[in-house]
Amino acid sequence: MASSKDYLIFVLDLLRNLSSITYKKMMGEYLLYKDSILFGGIYDNRFLIKKSETLIKYRLTEAIPYPTSKGMYVIDSEDPDEVEEIVRAYLSSI
Repeated sequence: MASSKDYLIFVLDLLRNLSSITYKKMMGEYLLYKDSILFGGIYDNRFLIKKSETLIKYRLTEAIPYPTSKGMYVIDSEDPDEVEEIVRAYLSSI
C-alpha cells in the first residue's frame, strides 16, 4: 500500500524543527534524509526510523517496512520536540 502525500506533510511538519530535511518518493513510499543522510522513511503511512542502539531507551516498536527488509522503529509520537530528539539521537549515533 502506498503512503499518502497528506501523511508525508504531517511527518514533515513534525520534523519542522530540523533543518535540511528532504525526501524522495520511491515506489509509493517516501525516504527521509537529513543533510543527505538517510535516516528513515514513510511506509504504509507509518513513520519509521533506522534502528540504532542509541534508540533503545525510547522503547520504540519495531516494524518491517516491506518484505525482505531489515527492521526499523516506528515513531508514533505527535510531539515535534520528541520526534526531533529521536532523530537527532539516531543521527548522532552514525
